[in-house]
Amino acid sequence: MESSAIPLFEEVDFEKLSDECQQLLATLPREKTWDGSYYYLYQGFWFRAILLHGIILFQKHFQAEDEDVLVITAAKSGTTWLKALTFAIANRKDPSLTQSPLLTSSPHQLVRFLELDLYYMKSEYPDLHDLPRPRFLATHLPYQLLPPSIKDSKCRIVYICRNPVDKFISLWHFVNHNRPEPLQPDSLEAGLEMVCKGIEGCGPYWDHVLGYWRMSRERPEKVLFLKYEDLKKDIICHLKRLAHFLGVPFSEEEERQGVIEEISRLCSLDSLKNLEVNTNGMHTSGLKNSSFYRKGEVGDWVNYVTPSMAERIENALEEKLSGFGLSFKMSCNSKNEDN
Repeated sequence: MESSAIPLFEEVDFEKLSDECQQLLATLPREKTWDGSYYYLYQGFWFRAILLHGIILFQKHFQAEDEDVLVITAAKSGTTWLKALTFAIANRKDPSLTQSPLLTSSPHQLVRFLELDLYYMKSEYPDLHDLPRPRFLATHLPYQLLPPSIKDSKCRIVYICRNPVDKFISLWHFVNHNRPEPLQPDSLEAGLEMVCKGIEGCGPYWDHVLGYWRMSRERPEKVLFLKYEDLKKDIICHLKRLAHFLGVPFSEEEERQGVIEEISRLCSLDSLKNLEVNTNGMHTSGLKNSSFYRKGEVGDWVNYVTPSMAERIENALEEKLSGFGLSFKMSCNSKNEDN
């Protein structure tokens, strides 16, 4: 099965899925989504059928190594940005930032997805032993569904979350950009209704976030929990946190030389989206690299969503997160803070 044969948002031919995956899908609850496809409830979370093949292979065969770094997010939570930042920080000296592979390769080529790339629509599980060490990898899977070797090893997890309304608006545009036919106008409202119910890719979102939030509290040496809005507000502070977590803290000399600011500029949306590889290149899932870049703004939801709907989603999330010391900023001026 070649990954390019079935672009992510096109109708999936079940005969191209493995027998195991087909048999599994026949037993799973499903819900028709706002874009006309179906989500299937697998181990407590919702996924598109086309992803389950790769997820099963990933869960069964992936063996984590202690030096691995995993960038983990729910979709459209700042994944591309965090991949770039993580890679740039860890590889800032060899080669130098002026010759960074990020200038000629997509962040998704340098920090490869597991279920969406390495295991995506493969007829057999891949050999990952030839990947450069340390391995920088990525997944959208919730903590609850990760293979045991990730949880049991000393590998590091960098996780980022984003306020759920901005996240969904970004996803809506992303799906619309990559579909053969445009979405119906009412699909946005229908999608937000499903978000309130927890029916979205890798959702419920609150369970996805809480899984990593809890582990970041229990095992701070293993899981670094970041918020998209916090990085937008104070990128320098959080790049220092990220570098320290990865075991490659910035030296005083690097800080004086402006290396942190240089990494921030290199990995900025404006810088990345205008590079040739991200303007014209393709992802292994069949998606255009350009579709991974849009506005990246905090609070952009106000241009698409009524305040009442945003409040419904915020209230639904607050109800689920109540008691865990975690909240989301809905705009740049929001005063909500986690404890």
